[in-house]
Amino acid sequence: MNAEAQGGRSAQLKHTGLRPGWTTGACATAATTAAYTALLTGDFPDPVSITLPKGQTPAFALAVEELTTEGASAGVVKDAGDDPDVTHGALVRSTVRRLPPGSGVVFRAGPGVGTVTLPGLPLDVGEPAVNPVPRRLMREHVERLAAEHGAAGDVEITVSVDHGEEIARSTWNGRLGILGGLSILGTTGVVVPYSCSAWIDSIRRGVDVARAAGLTHVAGCTGSTSERTVRAEYDLPDIALLDMGDFAGAVLKYVRRHPVDRLTICGGFAKLSKLAAGHLDLHSARSQVDKAFLADLARTGGADKDLAARITTANTGLEALRLCEAAGVPLGDLVAARAREEALSVLRGAPVAVDVLCIDRAGVVVGRG
Repeated sequence: MNAEAQGGRSAQLKHTGLRPGWTTGACATAATTAAYTALLTGDFPDPVSITLPKGQTPAFALAVEELTTEGASAGVVKDAGDDPDVTHGALVRSTVRRLPPGSGVVFRAGPGVGTVTLPGLPLDVGEPAVNPVPRRLMREHVERLAAEHGAAGDVEITVSVDHGEEIARSTWNGRLGILGGLSILGTTGVVVPYSCSAWIDSIRRGVDVARAAGLTHVAGCTGSTSERTVRAEYDLPDIALLDMGDFAGAVLKYVRRHPVDRLTICGGFAKLSKLAAGHLDLHSARSQVDKAFLADLARTGGADKDLAARITTANTGLEALRLCEAAGVPLGDLVAARAREEALSVLRGAPVAVDVLCIDRAGVVVGRG
């Protein structure tokens, strides 16, 4: 097998030896698809298949089916694979009801799904905590079914999670202002199993394969969105993309011992603000966004006392970034530059050129260093 076939993000996932699972967003999409199918045809597909952003077509068994004159409900039990996800085994439900023509697709938070109460998230205050990618997936599946059956596709989708409010106490939702339950998450639909030792070993294997293939430029990405950004920026092959997840330190320490000419680090603004502050493990359980640090950094870019105070009390790192953007303070570039400095300090003079890209949740570059 050639190096290209063995390398890159897909090979890393395989190398961990852990079984992947499905996000709450994928489960909600499956439940919605089943419920809307029943609303249109009178029958629930079981199992129900959906198409994920990267083309996978998993099938989900239904745990709940209910069809009434008012609407249809279906439920899917989440399987997180080998990941120690707090929502593993949770029952994700979707209830679909028809709306008047022209209403479009409307999302509601049912029991166990939170509501956004503070700014700084990719959803407006007052919206159900169903994130943008799961919303898009559900809309796409509703539109496809509507087209197949000659329906208008104007529906209300209410997503709920049994015992979700209780489960949410084990998450950071409360601190982020998401109240009443869980967030419906997922950018790829797939839960990547989490094992520190396996994942770090897979990073090392990725670097080895890239070097063996003669590549001089690799990129450490925190997830699928940053991977897409790197592809767009540099047109790198799959084999050059390292799924570093939260393990920025593992990438830097291994590249220090096994250099490549160039290393790009790309990730969300909030995560890379942690690297900028000196954290090498970016997981939320082991490092947090330091608003005071961001405020101090913003001052070096021209932030006044009032703006610095608002940054310190911001709900999220993204909110701090938006405050600075509105004021013309280049906080994204400042974070990227400081993250690059931290990376270089870990490399300890190894012959590796480093650049850093900070992105927002949509993959737009908000900082370069």
